[in-house]
Amino acid sequence: MGKINFDNASTSFPKAPKLGMAMSSFIEEGAYNVNRGNYGDAYAIEGSIIDVRDKINKFFEGPGSKYVVFTPGVTYSINYFINGYLKPGDHVIISPLEHNAVMRPLYALKESGVQYDTMGILNDGSIDVDGVEDLIRPETKAIITLHASNVFGTLVPIGKLGEICNRRGIVFVIDSAQTGGVIPISMERDHIDFLAFAGHKGLLGPQGIGGAIISPELVDLIEPTIKGGTGSISDSMEIPEFMPDRFESGTLNLPGIIGIGHSIDYINSVGLEAIHKHEIELAKMFIDYIVENIPEVEVIGDKTGLNRTSVVSINFKTIDNAEAAHVLDDRYQIKTRVGLHCAPIAHKIMGTYPQGTVRFSFGLFNTEEEVAEGLKAIEEIVKSVKN
Repeated sequence: MGKINFDNASTSFPKAPKLGMAMSSFIEEGAYNVNRGNYGDAYAIEGSIIDVRDKINKFFEGPGSKYVVFTPGVTYSINYFINGYLKPGDHVIISPLEHNAVMRPLYALKESGVQYDTMGILNDGSIDVDGVEDLIRPETKAIITLHASNVFGTLVPIGKLGEICNRRGIVFVIDSAQTGGVIPISMERDHIDFLAFAGHKGLLGPQGIGGAIISPELVDLIEPTIKGGTGSISDSMEIPEFMPDRFESGTLNLPGIIGIGHSIDYINSVGLEAIHKHEIELAKMFIDYIVENIPEVEVIGDKTGLNRTSVVSINFKTIDNAEAAHVLDDRYQIKTRVGLHCAPIAHKIMGTYPQGTVRFSFGLFNTEEEVAEGLKAIEEIVKSVKN
């Protein structure tokens, strides 16, 4: 069958059809800079970038295209918020499943007096939303959470959390790395103040481009952590206060931005509902077969397929997980990811630390035939250990 990519949670592959063509066309036919040139071709590129901002804003039902800020990805976006908004003595609440994109910058701020508490988790692996308000203090400034676990696929109920934040006057920050382009997200409906997005996962775009959408009320409260040339009000030593220049110093990844615009057009043509349905069907097929037929392998987290993404972590009981992942690649050309997935706290919560898990993450372009091949490979690996 050839190579099979079950590591779409790291980066999707294949990408949106003709993505490379769209990006190379920009590079070869008119890769002029924006906000720098007073000539027609530069203005045309500016118009193209504005169009992509508009597409992204509509895609996530944001507050306006000028509030879309481009960054290298979710990690940078989250860092912009944590390091630019939080002050000594502030307190935040996070999910128990966070990626190191959140954990490491928060840990770095502990010495300056920033504190955080972690939401509880229920026996089924879901978030204890009812207990969140008990964690809120007078100095609580934000709830920061991923929308879905990059390890176990657990969906966080952002609608309920957003309602709490809106009612209590707390900033709501979402890491949409695992759900953008797969599950509908509405900043307006879910009261999201700061949405970080990645271009290279569910959005089917290139690596190295992502961004944030920031609510108008929050813009002036976040101090830009990167300052430099913006091509605007160059006579001032102060960073511009207007958007998006306030958070976009330096030359942007214009080919990447063009790529995101192209991939969003493709996603819209397929439809988010169809994409999510396809991916969940593959995940459920995978989970159901293992639960019913392979007792030597354990599915970690939700096994119903109802409250999750298509990210599925498994634990081999009779062989080291790292060895199993190596065999999957070396013998079967099946690509997975093994280890702690930059989320050690999530593994500790779910009892899979320090060995980690083998993660299968199914994407739009995976097929039932590929899942069947993956299951066959798992059975053969388990059988070889018995023999």
